[in-house]
Amino acid sequence: MTGALEIAIIAGWVMLGLAFAIGFARLVRGPHLPDRIVALDMLALIAICAAGLQALATGSTAFLDLALVMALVSFLSTVAFARYVEWVAFRRRGQANPPPLEQADD
Repeated sequence: MTGALEIAIIAGWVMLGLAFAIGFARLVRGPHLPDRIVALDMLALIAICAAGLQALATGSTAFLDLALVMALVSFLSTVAFARYVEWVAFRRRGQANPPPLEQADD
């Protein structure tokens, strides 16, 4: 590795560490559930970036596979959390269940 690449990787780890600290603080402090969900999604994105940075630092492509899997799981979990928040909002309004997801017309 060249000296410039090593410096860039170290700078990347520092920035990811700072971003993780900020995201974790928002996850803990809230104050609302949507804030926490966005913070959790941000932490997942930071983990994906960390896997990509580790792949760059080590030259191992296994970390790229890990980043891809984490991205897919993160997307699905964000959609599930959003659906849960929607369900909670309907429950607070006094409705028994939220309406079903929209279906395509045949």
